[in-house]
Amino acid sequence: MIESVAMLNDRAQLLLKTLVERYISDGQPLGSRALLQYSGLDVSPATIRNVMSDLEELGLIRSPHTSAGRVPTALAYRMFIDTMLVTQPLERSRLQHMEHQLQPDNPSRLITQASNLLSELTSFTGVVATAKRSAITVRQIEFLRLGDKRVLLIIVMPNGEVENRVLLMERDYSQSQLTEAGNFLNQHYIGCSFSQIREKLQGELQQLHRDMNALMTAALAAGDAAEAKQADDYVISGEHNLLHVADFSSDMNQLRGLFSLFEKKTELLHLLEAGRHGQGIHIFVGSESGLASLEACSVITAPYSADGQVVGTLAVIGPKRMNYERIVPIVDITARLLGNALSQN
Repeated sequence: MIESVAMLNDRAQLLLKTLVERYISDGQPLGSRALLQYSGLDVSPATIRNVMSDLEELGLIRSPHTSAGRVPTALAYRMFIDTMLVTQPLERSRLQHMEHQLQPDNPSRLITQASNLLSELTSFTGVVATAKRSAITVRQIEFLRLGDKRVLLIIVMPNGEVENRVLLMERDYSQSQLTEAGNFLNQHYIGCSFSQIREKLQGELQQLHRDMNALMTAALAAGDAAEAKQADDYVISGEHNLLHVADFSSDMNQLRGLFSLFEKKTELLHLLEAGRHGQGIHIFVGSESGLASLEACSVITAPYSADGQVVGTLAVIGPKRMNYERIVPIVDITARLLGNALSQN
């Protein structure tokens, strides 16, 4: 079948390209007369019908049961993407807007900003798989007394990010005691992860004051929670945009499957991981994703790098009938801008 598709003559390729582009634009099946008009070919309607019949036999177009017109199949979208797609450069104003949104001030905020930006610019769902981190290392730790047996733990990471955690203790601590505990940790464990701190403290906890022991144990538990937060698999934005996509809104089962996929994470992460190992933009059309929930979708992915190393993947999820010419550059440039911003931290 693929070999037959590759042998399409110029006329058939032009008609297929025209049909895909018009369907992406209007969402309406095209009949032979409309296709003739939009293609600009100087041939008879009968010739157009013959070519459409050939395209249908090749599995490139199909006829919805409610219309005499034709719509592209997933195979047609794949051929269009691989051989006919010409992307549009982004307007200068839009590029400046993207640069302004992705400021290198806070890595965790950058991930959310990138996801929001993808959703905003495409009106679909934006996903950013976060950089994999095995553990948080500590640059500085401070304890501040809040009163009522409450202590504020401040964790400063090497990249300047700050995590604040409120510890609920069984007793009250003076600020001098809290300062002593912070000085102890900063003197002995700077540059260590919380798991390394725990391992090194095992033998020393017995030598510490019982009250100090409880404080250190609470701090380590808070550090675990901070690490878990940093290890969030991905940030997703604009899921509800899909509720307004005509291709989905009439099929509640399809929407339920999509939202279930977003919640479970595991399957989507495997798909994003595949995009991470590719070079540049990768587009999964329908069943190419290997996920039944994405049968009616296309997923455009791109890896992003920090300091020359690929650290994650971002993606746009939308209907197969999406404007690839406009959206592919958005995904590509967002990945580049995110990587540049992360590299500046």
